[in-house]
Amino acid sequence: MAVARRRLIPFLFLLYIVAYLDRINVGFASLQMNQALGFSATTYGFGAGVFFLSYVLFEIPSNVILARVGARVWIARIMISWGMVSSAMMFVRSANMFYALRFLLGLAEAGFFPGIIFYLTRWFPARERARTMAAFMTATLVAGVIGGPVSGALLTLNGAGGLAGWQWLFLVEGIPAIVLGIIVLRTMTERPEDALWLTALQRAALVRGLESDSGAGQDEHAGAALRDGRTWLLAIVYFTIPVTLYGIGFWLPQMLKAASGANEFVVGLLVAIPYASGAVAMIIVGRRSDRTGERRMHVLVPALVSATGLVLSTLGSGVAWSVMTLSIAMLGLASMFGPFWALATAPRSSRSSMSSGVAAAAAIALINSVGNTGGFVGPYLLGAINDATHSFTVGLFAIAAMLVAGGSLVLAVRDA
Repeated sequence: MAVARRRLIPFLFLLYIVAYLDRINVGFASLQMNQALGFSATTYGFGAGVFFLSYVLFEIPSNVILARVGARVWIARIMISWGMVSSAMMFVRSANMFYALRFLLGLAEAGFFPGIIFYLTRWFPARERARTMAAFMTATLVAGVIGGPVSGALLTLNGAGGLAGWQWLFLVEGIPAIVLGIIVLRTMTERPEDALWLTALQRAALVRGLESDSGAGQDEHAGAALRDGRTWLLAIVYFTIPVTLYGIGFWLPQMLKAASGANEFVVGLLVAIPYASGAVAMIIVGRRSDRTGERRMHVLVPALVSATGLVLSTLGSGVAWSVMTLSIAMLGLASMFGPFWALATAPRSSRSSMSSGVAAAAAIALINSVGNTGGFVGPYLLGAINDATHSFTVGLFAIAAMLVAGGSLVLAVRDA
């Protein structure tokens, strides 16, 4: 198990850093782009969030295709296409073009995250999943740590080569996805049985561990996921996590710009602090959840911590207060991911939509796609409320309330 983790997780971690950075770099671009193109907060919030509409629409079909054709080919296709669209964002000239390219980016990337989650279930048994998934999903936070300074530095290229800083940002940050997609196509190993880098004994042990998780039935129909109440309940719980993650992620640079008055590079450095706090907390809580075997309270308590940070952020001013409270919000939020996905992918009975193959892929995609409608709601809600009130306060209270509701609802999720 340890050999597989050392081999797979660092590479998947790198892929997800690039994926998440290409999603949220519009938040950094907005520091220049909104003024240059005359975008209001509502226009920007809608464009940032519209990514998730196409992402949600095509997520289940994408993951079903992945289960049939294999992760190697499909993940490569996803990465190459989204890298091309991400770089093409440099050509945005109007609100409609902004909306169209963000929609296409969501379409291109649909299936990446649930595809990787499904891929991990083919390599790691349930007892190992919270820390394994937390290690992989820490990339979300590391992308913020790395992306802040890098994006801030790219914005300083404003005017170089006849391009604005925000255009350089989109151009440069889209290229790694294309390169890594080609590497995936050449190197990704589909299953433990195919892993020539494991010894015969290691392969046999890994396969036995996975077989012990297998349900008795082999329901291979994607439609089973649509009929499973537990899957829908998990999707509703998950909805509140992207509401917060992307609500904060897409607006964090502007929040800290307003609080600090600093230039783009310094804002990038400040943005890295909440993400770094979240990365540490995600690993610690994921390991503790695996050690105790408990999942629900490891989702609920971090949700309450994150909501508290969001509320506190509205009760003070200044850059130190903003960074501290938003770091609390991010570390609580980040801690939810590993235990949540360990709960969602726990081995199921023969009657379950999560029992095998295509059905499992569809169930994971359903949870992620319904949940990721929150990725549209969060940014748009904050933008619209900010235009109406000239403050993020009401929006942050609304997001905090949703997160508390989702964390509480997880207590109703029955055992697998």
